[in-house]
Amino acid sequence: MTANPIAETVRSLMPRARAELTELVAFESVADENVAPRSECEAAANWVADALRAEDFQDVALLDTPDGSQAVYGILPGPAGAPTVLLYAHYDVQPKLDESAWLSPPFELTERDGRWYGRGTADCKGGVILHLLALRALKANGGVPVTVKVIVEGSEEQGTGGLERYAEEHPELLTADAIVIGDAGNFRVGLPTVTATLRGMTMIRVQIDTLDGNLHSGQFGGAAPDALAALIRVLDSLRGPDGSTVIDGLPGDRVWEGLQYPEENFRQDAKVLPGVDLPGGGTVADRIWARPAVTVVGIDCHPVAGATPSIPKTARAQISLRVPPGQDAAEATKLLFAHIENHTPWNARVTMEQVGQGQAFQADTSSPAYASMAEAMEVAYPGQEMQTAGLGGSIPLCNTLASLYPEAEILLIGLSEPEAQIHAPNESVSPEELERLSVAEAHFLLNYARSKQV
Repeated sequence: MTANPIAETVRSLMPRARAELTELVAFESVADENVAPRSECEAAANWVADALRAEDFQDVALLDTPDGSQAVYGILPGPAGAPTVLLYAHYDVQPKLDESAWLSPPFELTERDGRWYGRGTADCKGGVILHLLALRALKANGGVPVTVKVIVEGSEEQGTGGLERYAEEHPELLTADAIVIGDAGNFRVGLPTVTATLRGMTMIRVQIDTLDGNLHSGQFGGAAPDALAALIRVLDSLRGPDGSTVIDGLPGDRVWEGLQYPEENFRQDAKVLPGVDLPGGGTVADRIWARPAVTVVGIDCHPVAGATPSIPKTARAQISLRVPPGQDAAEATKLLFAHIENHTPWNARVTMEQVGQGQAFQADTSSPAYASMAEAMEVAYPGQEMQTAGLGGSIPLCNTLASLYPEAEILLIGLSEPEAQIHAPNESVSPEELERLSVAEAHFLLNYARSKQV
């Protein structure tokens, strides 16, 4: 990294950044009281609020949102006439999942092979630290040249829309000239990247009932309708022979025109077992950025442990459907419901409920903010040109912000590069990426302030 005062300051602050991220990771802030106590999220929210107050933010508040979560807000006034930049991250995290698969405690930051491991290190508690580092570096080198608003969400991983609805009810709160979403990531470590598109998503639960009670499989098997077998047929109908997502009426053949994702790199990043084929057709980029993708994320039925030879009366699944830009998530949900209804066998009783939804997002990469970020990335990543890529995941707030503030320029950066393994056991962050992106964000704020003075 080319030496400059901001870079030198960020580097000097890295031990503090590690200590703070250690504190923040220690909160089991899963926004689902079936998984973790609500007090863990409350403690994380208060930690973020205290951090903002320590940096002289004004009007710091814990916002009670309609889904029961708390978002943290604060504003740091800049020079008179300066533009306003909104910085976003979220403090809630995914559950630890299979704790036995973690090589170190999931809520204890641990360093191995130069990376910091722990749930939320990259997604997205690391994003909170990224914003703090950038602002501290600016304050130590002449001051923050823009008015900064910070919003840190408390239920992003649940997709329950609390902050989106709060913003819609209080549209004046998050007004900004530019918005930096710190919840994406570089295409790979060391390659500066902004995310230009996000897939939208819908999450539904499906229950199939066939019997008044479980039955002995020897006495009744063969004629009694098996709820789990019916559910398996429904789930199988959501994919074609090559593994492509096939939902009646939903297009699935779009092509990604931008940065490509070589299959060998994807196999390594996704840790695909040797000899296992990748499902679907088209390029990897087509499949993960330009086309819908269905995933069965959970099934409730008889567990293998303690199973008895009985026919299940009921079975339930949770299904995630990702939809690319250009496809409406609400319409995709209707098509998914209709598909499941039409593909449920044996006139079994099927009930469905939607538990989450967010629209896809596409950024304007020709905006002045992108030019300011490109220049900043060149400083933080010498010799590397900023790339634009898609992201298969969803950040529902992006479309809400784009709708509320159509003139705002929205950029997505972050720490969730492939090695981070977000949402999986052994999530980690590269401290070098945290350092470089903090430098980039600080220089972006400088560049953007100058661009608005012209």
